[in-house]
Amino acid sequence: MRSIELHPHPGDAGAAAPADAHASALQRAAAGLPHHLRAGTLQLRELPPLALYVHLPWCLRKCPYCDFNSHARRPGQGDIDQQAYVQALLQDLETALPLVWGRSVQSVFLGGGTPSLFSPESIDQLLAGIRARLRLGSDAEVTLEANPGTFERDRFAGYADAGVNRLSIGVQSFDDTQLQRLGRVHDSAQARAAIEEAARVMPTFNIDLMFALPGQSLQQARDDLRQALEFAPPHLSLYQLNIEPNTAFERRPPPDLPEGDLAADMQQALAEQAEAAGLRRYEVSAYARPGHASRHNRNYWEFGDYLGIGAGAHGKLSFAHRLLRQTRHAQPERYMRQAALGEAVDTEHEVSRREMPFEFLLGALRLRDGFAAKLYSERTGLPLSTLQPGLQRAVDMGLIEASSERIAATPRGWELLNEVLQMFLPADEAAPG
Repeated sequence: MRSIELHPHPGDAGAAAPADAHASALQRAAAGLPHHLRAGTLQLRELPPLALYVHLPWCLRKCPYCDFNSHARRPGQGDIDQQAYVQALLQDLETALPLVWGRSVQSVFLGGGTPSLFSPESIDQLLAGIRARLRLGSDAEVTLEANPGTFERDRFAGYADAGVNRLSIGVQSFDDTQLQRLGRVHDSAQARAAIEEAARVMPTFNIDLMFALPGQSLQQARDDLRQALEFAPPHLSLYQLNIEPNTAFERRPPPDLPEGDLAADMQQALAEQAEAAGLRRYEVSAYARPGHASRHNRNYWEFGDYLGIGAGAHGKLSFAHRLLRQTRHAQPERYMRQAALGEAVDTEHEVSRREMPFEFLLGALRLRDGFAAKLYSERTGLPLSTLQPGLQRAVDMGLIEASSERIAATPRGWELLNEVLQMFLPADEAAPG
């Protein structure tokens, strides 16, 4: 694994744009920092933990249920220019540095798309470039999403050598018929081989599974989970298949999706099955053995900060008196052009005081144990009283338990989480009734 300690000159990120043009972009970013540091209505005594999200947007094929910013390689397109994209990512990161100067990064997540389309050499170059520009803790969690359809035995070991210490494997199902209906490019045998190799070369890994699949029975869902549990995964993500906007399944829904009651029965049965195998459900869709909960995802749920780079990446950054959300240009070619110019950010939005309760609780109430009451003020810069009257209403309805120490959804509130969150929307956005 390559070791780089010195911070390079802004022009060293590559030659896609002249060095003086990129240096100028960095100067503009630094010049804009006082705008974010000016006085405002929030009062954050200290900044939250910081994570880095890196989006690698290409897939072999777009799955019909996927609403992420992912792009199938077109016929005749040839291989992805991995070198050019890594260069764009590092240019994007370099331009963003003034916003996070002096802060340590606790976790890195390489998501997609299908990051495992990128070679170990490209991932090594990317992670080395990140370490050269950011203060990465020696124990930082570095996750890479992997598709079994791109699995080659040497690749996972190569990712480990590059510094990846956690793989998230998108299995979704061990039923080959279901995999075909879901548009996956792998089969169950490839999934098993990928899991076995991840268990051999990685300190920890996650298996992604879906339930409530077209035509799926409760027993079939349980059998899928049984096969996953045979590998004793340290972490498991269990997601219900939902029909999302702007997907192929929305345009042409599968005719035999399980009804709501059956889907709920599946979730309950699978939760019991996973916990009986030693995996504690610590978030709505996440299960882990002791010491293997995802630090990166937990930072999201606890309203931590994350810098997002890559095509379509989202980010949240805190300053003493404000919270800023950013998105990058979504179309990969446009993103790469704009990153070379130091203009990868497409939109910026400052989170208002009135949005803050909903924004915070959107993640925090997903956690089984809820959150320490003091965390709300620490992460939002607002007094706990700003959660009223929604909090009192939810407590009165038996949907939230609240004390001076901790706030959490009750088991019933967890089941009705969307309805609970509606109580904390700004008044003009809340659903009637």
